[in-house]
Amino acid sequence: MASWNSTPMEVTYEVLGWIAFVSWSISFYPQVILNFRRKSVVGLNFDFVVLNLIKHSSYLIYNATLYFSSAVQKQYFHKYGSKQMIPVAANDVAFSSHAVLLTALTLIQIAIYERGNQKVTKISIGIVVAVWLSAAVCFFIALSNHSWLWLISVFNLIQVCMTAIKYIPQAIMNFMRKSTDGFSIGNILLDFTGGLTNYAQMAVQSIDQHSWVNFYGNIGKTLLSLISIFFDLLFMCQHFLLYPAKKAQQIAPNGSTSEERTGAMDKSPEHHHPVQPEVV
Repeated sequence: MASWNSTPMEVTYEVLGWIAFVSWSISFYPQVILNFRRKSVVGLNFDFVVLNLIKHSSYLIYNATLYFSSAVQKQYFHKYGSKQMIPVAANDVAFSSHAVLLTALTLIQIAIYERGNQKVTKISIGIVVAVWLSAAVCFFIALSNHSWLWLISVFNLIQVCMTAIKYIPQAIMNFMRKSTDGFSIGNILLDFTGGLTNYAQMAVQSIDQHSWVNFYGNIGKTLLSLISIFFDLLFMCQHFLLYPAKKAQQIAPNGSTSEERTGAMDKSPEHHHPVQPEVV
């Protein structure tokens, strides 16, 4: 296993990694706190949360296995060279573990808080079933010849696919409602910071080792950062540029905004009083 050529580079790598960990980890809390204060999850897309749980569970399996298993590390060095460094850091394992717990907590909030007429779509349920069935099949294939590196690479691919599609339901929901109410922008800003520092961490390691194996040897981590940054920019555009006026509106449990409810009240017959004749 290779060692660091530069101590400042190693320190920078660790600092960037833990900044990414803190940013990504804290990014879960604004949504959880928002749900708790409102006692409602209206405006948060349930498909986003369900797919997010699959994504982080798969990423945890990949990170923890490659970081702790000497057998998998041996297969990695055999494939990419003994002079390479393991592309998973301690902060990656810590982040994945924390992410699974917080996403599960958000699902509990969905179960107990007011959710209006929102529900998980059949498409997302189908994706969940298909992913875990495919993972089970791959496990038995890997079991026959102990292809553990290949198996965790499958889980890494799953997390990339989930990262690519999990944001789409929320982005469409914001577009259809012309509002980002109920979806925490704090989550997005912190996620954006985590994506940038995570990518910078990988770049530092590659520069120190004079090799780009770090990027394609852990393509999941590379794509995770790039895809997250892309969708974070999209959500920031929706929140600050496209639908800024909707931020101040309050959402009712049924999903309607204060503007919509006011308009409905104005049109109600009981709010139109007959004009009384003037008494001389």
